[in-house]
Amino acid sequence: MQFRIIPVTPFQQNTTLLWCERTRAAVIVDPGGEAERILAQVAALELEPESVLLTHGHLDHVGASAEVSRTLGIPIWGPHPDDAFWLNALAEQCEMFGFPPVTAFEPDRWLRAGDRITLGDEALDVLHCPGHTPGHLVFFDAKSRLAQVGDVLFKGSIGRTDFPRGNHRQLLDSIRERLFPLGDDVRFIPGHGPMSTLGEERRTNPFVRE
Repeated sequence: MQFRIIPVTPFQQNTTLLWCERTRAAVIVDPGGEAERILAQVAALELEPESVLLTHGHLDHVGASAEVSRTLGIPIWGPHPDDAFWLNALAEQCEMFGFPPVTAFEPDRWLRAGDRITLGDEALDVLHCPGHTPGHLVFFDAKSRLAQVGDVLFKGSIGRTDFPRGNHRQLLDSIRERLFPLGDDVRFIPGHGPMSTLGEERRTNPFVRE
């Protein structure tokens, strides 16, 4: 699995392109804004996008989803249906955070734990990791030992749980019971900031270290 991280908007959230090197089949994970930049990278890399994938329903991770989906003619998959209330409240989120207006939308397919997304020769397993939001998902490529974890875990930190229906206990359980068992060698792409490995965070992250 190949990848390119594109930090977008003043929130510097990570939009990620994931693709199969042989077929160029790709997914666009969490297009949170600046659709033109994302589309330019897709074109420059000569990718063949098949879907938009969403880890969760917060505005800074879904803001450009509808535009990217419409422009490329590809479906939106995810997040888990427990985040439907966040997608339904996109107008209120825009007003709260000073973003340009974004119309509420429903994904073409909700995703759940155990789902698998294929792109060319590659595959992503879907994990449900609630806490930051109740419907937060993680996408894991077992072959290349790479995970896209959204706002569940960061280098040296963890996701916020002070938004509506956030749950600190659930978040810690998601990290310790669903992410750490994937293996210390797994590299992860967080929703904001630099990459790390699960082993590094298990050993040093003050919020979840063992």
